[in-house]
Amino acid sequence: MKTNMAALKKKKKIIKRKIPKTVKRKTVVKKIAVKKKKTSVLNLKRSNKNPIITPTSGRSWESKASFNPTAIFHDGKVHIIYRAIGDSDNSVLGYAQSTDGVSFDQNFKELAYSHANAQSFSKTEPQINYLSGGGWGGGCEDPRLTLLGDQVYMIYTAFDGWGSVRMALTSISLDDFISKRFNWKKPVLISPPSEIHKNWALFPEKIRKGGKEKYAILHAISPKIMIDYFDSLNELDGNKYIYSVHQGSRLWESRDKLTRGIGPSPIKTKYGWLVLYHKMEKHETHRYKLWAMLLDSKDPTKILHDSEQPILEPDEWYENEGYKGGVVYSCGAIVKNGELFVYYGGADKVSCVATADLDKFLKELVHKSGSKLKTKKII
Repeated sequence: MKTNMAALKKKKKIIKRKIPKTVKRKTVVKKIAVKKKKTSVLNLKRSNKNPIITPTSGRSWESKASFNPTAIFHDGKVHIIYRAIGDSDNSVLGYAQSTDGVSFDQNFKELAYSHANAQSFSKTEPQINYLSGGGWGGGCEDPRLTLLGDQVYMIYTAFDGWGSVRMALTSISLDDFISKRFNWKKPVLISPPSEIHKNWALFPEKIRKGGKEKYAILHAISPKIMIDYFDSLNELDGNKYIYSVHQGSRLWESRDKLTRGIGPSPIKTKYGWLVLYHKMEKHETHRYKLWAMLLDSKDPTKILHDSEQPILEPDEWYENEGYKGGVVYSCGAIVKNGELFVYYGGADKVSCVATADLDKFLKELVHKSGSKLKTKKII
């Protein structure tokens, strides 16, 4: 029996040696070649300066992470608000600015917003299990800025460290914001209690609805586009809420389970509203990727075009080495001199940027995706 086993092992070794090394090399080369062919005009080009904003050990409020940036462009400058986690594990919001959109002086970052500004949660809300971005202390997460008129609005995820994950709305005058006088209006919670919500954004201009120009908040893209309209944002006073898709919703089971939600505030283009969003793929459910769609300019509940492949995937080291590897997560995008700048978080730790020629990007999106107009009513 021992002799037979020895002979069998020897035979296996011989068989293994007979596999030519050149065959293995050809297989590897082929895989790399296929991956390179995947690039197209729809892919965003990363800045060689990435990551553009990183944690600073000397600042207690952002010693661990500085990620998920949002942005507005005004008077030749890009203004960034980003989520930061410091020594206390509490999430706050930092500020940075740039003239070229990619170079940010790490020495001139400032604390722009903290949980101390936020409206208190009701202590009667049930406790939930929630951990986000390596922080457990709660605070202000994943902001979306929108410049509308002379006001800068911000919607963000508010989490108190033990209760429900809710959406909050605040604002500041443009003059105060660019002057770094962070006199934010007292925020109000705009999603219902005892529900988990993320990824909401305000449109950067009013949309005609029912014969009137109204403010519009986009709060879901699956299983359908969901937008709530308001004559005045003052209607959201902390007692009136926007009802969206959540685990207790009747729409929860019919949603696309791979779609995570929208990214930056929508961008108005000649083809319609450009919306970037986060989605995973069936074969890589552990990797957050960025996709793009175009919504009808007059009725943004209609999807005109939708990308058939991701426009940005977590392939670089700074998108994989952090609190959550395999993540690109965008909260901000601006257009500067015809170029689309997309700001995103890498691995829940750093802030990055990727760009594209906007016109070429849109033409490719329209051409490659074909018409995706959705008129089916989902209830």
